[in-house]
Amino acid sequence: MFRYSIQRIFLAILTTCIILTMTFFLVKIQPFPRITGNTDSQIAYYLHQAALGYVRYDSIPHPEWGELLFYGTNRTGTYYFYQESLIKQYGAWVSGIFQGNWGLSNKISPNVDAMVIIVGNSWKDSRLWTTIKINIWPVLISVPAGIGLGIWAALKKNKMTDHIISTLVMIFISVPSFVVINFLLYLFSYTWGVLPSKWPSMTSPALTKFLGYIIPTMALSFGSICGYCRFTRAELTEVMSSDFLLLARTKGLTKSQSITRHALKNAMVPILPSILSEIIGLLSGSMILEALYGIPGVGSLYIDSINARDYNVLMADMSLYTLIGLVSGVFLDLSYGFIDPRIRMGAKK
Repeated sequence: MFRYSIQRIFLAILTTCIILTMTFFLVKIQPFPRITGNTDSQIAYYLHQAALGYVRYDSIPHPEWGELLFYGTNRTGTYYFYQESLIKQYGAWVSGIFQGNWGLSNKISPNVDAMVIIVGNSWKDSRLWTTIKINIWPVLISVPAGIGLGIWAALKKNKMTDHIISTLVMIFISVPSFVVINFLLYLFSYTWGVLPSKWPSMTSPALTKFLGYIIPTMALSFGSICGYCRFTRAELTEVMSSDFLLLARTKGLTKSQSITRHALKNAMVPILPSILSEIIGLLSGSMILEALYGIPGVGSLYIDSINARDYNVLMADMSLYTLIGLVSGVFLDLSYGFIDPRIRMGAKK
């Protein structure tokens, strides 16, 4: 397990480097991000980009350096800014990451550090914390509900209850979360008027803030419940038809005893690790949902940074998603070995 863990961590680090490198060059071949505002703020922005190694400047023009990005004069002098080569920018970007510097935003929050926009100065105003709060409730609801429905369907296999649950699962699992939230908004907000039509502000009453969680939680829960239900039903049905469970029955165990002591325990082996990946799936799936409901999380920030061409914020957000996804994948793979002793024995052989 130790050797396998080291291999998985190394592959995760290598994958992270490849993904972020490809993303960096794809982003940087776009026009260099400009900043709006007065001359002083623009000069301050480009001086910071020069300090990061993305641009170079002089007090006189240099046509041989390439296309002129910006020039201006303030009380400290005249500046002509030119873009550095992509290779030099990449080296500067990697060096800046190790120093904790992700660059400044040029559109969303001008001259503010990109990572500060994501994590905030405190958890209270953090976009990441907002996304976590939105996604934790669907996980807490969908895991017990989905597993419970899956067990019920497996125990009632090929009966009316199983057919009804399987049909509903097929319907809801085929509908994307952004379609569900549009339907919920139309029904609960615009038709009945019982729930907020957008994410409540920080100054809203406590009841309004509570009601604001209902629509996004429902939209994110339906698909997860269906996924867990289908997965649990399939695993439990397979285990219940296995030879070792038949042997348990022949030794005198009742049906309920054989199911609770053996079938459920073995069926949960592939289900429990999937909960980790489900959390990441909800994080990535909430991008469009956050944009539709006006939730100030990292998902809507990702879309806003693309539309605004705020590349430093985009790269910081992309790095966060990549890191969370790969770390989750590593824990998912390793958890199989800790949960199922047969995997550890196979690794030793």
